Parts: sequence; structure tokens; C-alpha cells
Amino acid sequence: MQKGLFITFEGADGCGKTTQLNLLKDYLTKKHFDVVLTREPGGKGLGEKIREILLNYDGEVSNRCESFLFLADRAQNVDVIVNPAIKQGKIVLCDRHTDSSVAYQGYGRGLDIEQIKTLNNLATGGKQPDLTLVFDVDIETSMKRVGSHKDRMESSGIEFFNRVRNGYLELAKQEPDRIKVVDSTKSIEDVHKQVLDIINKYIN
Repeated sequence: MQKGLFITFEGADGCGKTTQLNLLKDYLTKKHFDVVLTREPGGKGLGEKIREILLNYDGEVSNRCESFLFLADRAQNVDVIVNPAIKQGKIVLCDRHTDSSVAYQGYGRGLDIEQIKTLNNLATGGKQPDLTLVFDVDIETSMKRVGSHKDRMESSGIEFFNRVRNGYLELAKQEPDRIKVVDSTKSIEDVHKQVLDIINKYIN
């Protein structure tokens, strides 16, 4: 049985991470790895309900409430999807995880970053990704990619997303062994090549 791996995909909205996650899933499947896809918020079941609230609720949501909703979804995702798959030797590809809370609610919303890290640790039971890919792109490009139809999170404004981007880059400096920055301004093919250059060091 292959060794299980937990790989997370991060970056500001419009960075292209979801496209790259699906390309990597196809690549790994062709190499006969057993791959599980999940996302935060909204892995499946209860997580989908939480995602609907977070992205589309049109009433007031306090910053702390938003943070706790993400954490509740994360606990469900780790316990129900991530950990069981890894125990079975599968590779789990997760679209957003703990670093999103630090970047968005910490650097973006201005909540206490150390508190968020502590709560992340509680929500995950101490589970850390084996590898995190941060897809970095300038905010003007990411906003163009998102387009005019934005959900609640995507409508937070350019200054907010600049703080989020800088937060991700700061996290990568703090944890260079786990977090790898990918230049997402390139073509889809070039970005995919960058991803494979990193991934192949983990699976070969």
C-alpha cells in the first residue's frame, strides 16, 4: 500500500489553484495513485451546508463568526474525509485548509493570528499538511479572473486581498519546508509544470 499524503492548495481567489488541483489529480491517477479530492469549506454533506452559509449568506456575518464557521467545516473535513483516506494510503488533495484561515481571517480581517493558529490546531487535532502549494498572482490579475459575479468572500475588495496575498507570502517564509510558492501568473501549462517539479520530489 502506498504511503498516504496530504497536499493542500492555497492562494487568493482567482489564483488558479482549483484548475491545478484537478490537473494534478489527473496526473497522479494516470500514475496509478489513489487520489481523493476535497475542499474547504464544503467537503461533502455537512460541509456543503456550511459552505453555502459562508459564501452566499446575505446578512451580517461577524469576523469571529466567519472564522468559527470555517473551523467547524475544517474539523468535519479532517475527521470524515482526510484522516480516513490517508490511513488507507491515499493521496488527499485539498482545495484550501488551515493557511486560508490565517491568510484571510488573520492577515485579511485582522484577527489575532496566533489565536487562529491555536484554533486551527484544535480543529485538525494537530494534523498538518505534508505539502502546501501557494499559487501567487497579483491582485489585479486575480480580480480579472474572478470576474463580475462574486460571492461574499470575493467581494471583500482589493486592499483586503492585498493583505491576504502578503499573508500567504509571509507564511511561506515562515515554513519554507512545507509551503512552496508557485508563480501563477504564467500559462496553465507552465504552472502545471511548476507543480509537477515540486510534487515529483514527494512521490518518486
